[in-house]
Amino acid sequence: MKISDQYHKWVEWNAEDDAYIGKCPDLITGIHGDDPLKVFNKLCQVVEEVIEHFHSEGRPLPDPQIRPMREVP
Repeated sequence: MKISDQYHKWVEWNAEDDAYIGKCPDLITGIHGDDPLKVFNKLCQVVEEVIEHFHSEGRPLPDPQIRPMREVP
C-alpha cells in the first residue's frame, strides 16, 4: 500500500463554486475543476507531491484522521 492510500480523498460537486472540489483534509485544503475524474487524478498527484515535500524537509506526516462514512448494519 502506498503512503498516500492512508489518506481519505474525495470529490464532490459544489454548487456555490459551480465546480467539482477535490479534498484531502489531512494534507491539503482542496483543488477544483470541471471534470470529476480529472479533479480526482490531480488530487492524487498533489497528495503525492505533498508527501514528497514532507519527506524532503524531514518532517513527519500528519496522522490520517478523516475516514469515509460507513453504513451501520
